[in-house]
Amino acid sequence: MKLAVALRMLALGVITLAPTGGHAFDSFSVETSITEWVDDAVPATASQNTIAIFGPFRVLSPQRVELNGSIESDTPAQFRTLLRAFPSIRQIDMVDCPGTGDDEANLALARMVRKAGIATFVPNGGSVRSGGVELFLAGAERRAEPGAEFAVHSWVDEDGLEPDDYAASDPVNQEYVAYYREMGMSADKAKAFYDLTNSVPHDEALYLKPSEIASFIPLN
Repeated sequence: MKLAVALRMLALGVITLAPTGGHAFDSFSVETSITEWVDDAVPATASQNTIAIFGPFRVLSPQRVELNGSIESDTPAQFRTLLRAFPSIRQIDMVDCPGTGDDEANLALARMVRKAGIATFVPNGGSVRSGGVELFLAGAERRAEPGAEFAVHSWVDEDGLEPDDYAASDPVNQEYVAYYREMGMSADKAKAFYDLTNSVPHDEALYLKPSEIASFIPLN
């Protein structure tokens, strides 16, 4: 299923998120920001030391690549080509990752990253949003500096339906919980994290700190 995503956030304020709307967080609370999603991407400042470019990926060295941009239908093929050209890549620096226009492609790319044993890293000032968070979780090792930001929200399908429009047992919901378990979360944490991502509608966003991500899955 292809899921539409937005590419930019506009901060509205700081709140403490408590369990509401039928979502269970296992006593987990987040002090964070809710934002409104809009359609224009803010270009990130890319590294000047670029060896080669493959879609949103910029190769900085034979061992390291930088990601700036969204994951689209052709991104897995671009990444496969990148790995053929630079098989020693060991880390993806996620600088500005607004999400994905094709969730199936995003999860396929994430599994490629995990299979290749590649680490994911978000530097200070780096921003990983929407489907980019799923990609970050795929890292064989996951690291984020204190000034990194993450943002999550509900997905929406081509019919305008969001997760709560489907039964919790529906395959469209269960595939995300299964993915989080595949990436290393326990069953309880996987469900709680999926509930957290769905605690705000698609046209808003919930900001998370690295320490809050680490409460669901270890960061290195």
